Amino acid sequence: MAAGILGIAVGLILLSAACRPGEKRETPELAQSNPAVKLGVEVFLERYTGLVKGKKVGLITNPTGVDSSLRNDVELFLSHPDFKLAALYGPEHGALVSAQAGETVSFYIDNNYGIPVYSLYRQAGRIASGMLKDRDAYMRSIDTSGEGKTLQQDMVQGIDVMIYDMQDVGTRVYTYVSTMAFAMETCAEKAIPFIVLDRPNPIGGKAMEGPVLDPAFASFIGVFPIPLRHGMTVGELALLFNDKFLAKKVDLTVIAMEGWQRARGYDETSLPWVIPSPNMPTVETALVYPGQVAFEGTNVSEGRGTTKPFELFGAPWIDGYALAKALNTLGLPGVAFREAWFTPTFSKFQGERCGGCQVHVLDREAYKPVETALHAIKTIRDMYPALFRFHADYFDKVMGTSLVREALEAGRPVRDIAAGWEPGLRAFAELRKPYLLYK
Repeated sequence: MAAGILGIAVGLILLSAACRPGEKRETPELAQSNPAVKLGVEVFLERYTGLVKGKKVGLITNPTGVDSSLRNDVELFLSHPDFKLAALYGPEHGALVSAQAGETVSFYIDNNYGIPVYSLYRQAGRIASGMLKDRDAYMRSIDTSGEGKTLQQDMVQGIDVMIYDMQDVGTRVYTYVSTMAFAMETCAEKAIPFIVLDRPNPIGGKAMEGPVLDPAFASFIGVFPIPLRHGMTVGELALLFNDKFLAKKVDLTVIAMEGWQRARGYDETSLPWVIPSPNMPTVETALVYPGQVAFEGTNVSEGRGTTKPFELFGAPWIDGYALAKALNTLGLPGVAFREAWFTPTFSKFQGERCGGCQVHVLDREAYKPVETALHAIKTIRDMYPALFRFHADYFDKVMGTSLVREALEAGRPVRDIAAGWEPGLRAFAELRKPYLLYK
């Protein structure tokens, strides 16, 4: 078994063969250069459709909802004789489209499938009063100002079973997990069974890093007290949420994968990578994301609007050469910084030339994305004290606490900040143990 997710993403080769006129072309098989992983959707369709036999099914999915041969869930479900696919539900970025982050997605989407397709993002959502066991602590700060955080009651009329199948990225700051949690809450209220079809954590299931979210900083980018990098699959998170954080448990079934092991990253599987969102183009993006996402809470570009989002970071007032030299002098484990100059086509500094760096991960086992990003933020702040700014409210929501920002503003060393979140990580490691499905 290979350890971690060392090496570059493995190229996926589609095997093709010429077809005679009128001959049916089968879906091509993908080359198996790594040990095979059977996804939850494949296990479900092979052995567990009895759970939904004769029932009307709702499906929460997006373009990542495919099997290992890139056949999408929608068509697989529509053609299945045992159950009826009655409606689709999409998260941020959409069920059938790939809208940019925060972009409004139409409430109801016309499509070629002849079934309702609802957007769960940017709608007039609401949070049910009994959702959280420690609800008061969360509700004091959770933002309910219009983002669609849950299924509307009228969206689930006539649905007998809800299925969730989307690729996550292994970081708390990603709205798909929040969408799953709120959908579980609605299904619990309506007595609708909830099935999660599991997929790999693309950055592995061993390493954990960053602060455990403080309930006072809960938001749609982080609902429950889990670390920034949590090392769990969506199926494992669903089990944890249902048992520990939802006030009313949903009738939950998790269909586990076969062949995935915790130490394996996505590029150590046989699976093709389908981008989970427009600014998550590669497995390498997902690897740096747990730390680099913190730049969203500053006035430094996190690389949106470039071909290397989250790997690039900078600003018009940064000297990329000087910054790369300063960061490389720190000797941070598993990573090097290359000076970079880029002009975002959208988002921060659109059309402006920025100086900064590209993160190059050299050893994925040694690399610590959250600590690395905090070193970069501290270095930029020290080099440009009159120009650097935190967007304090958002930075704290990303971190799940105000303690990190306050420590950086006080000039504390990053190693001391990281030491501060270790007790929380140890406690979370114990908390998650009963819900881990893979070795």
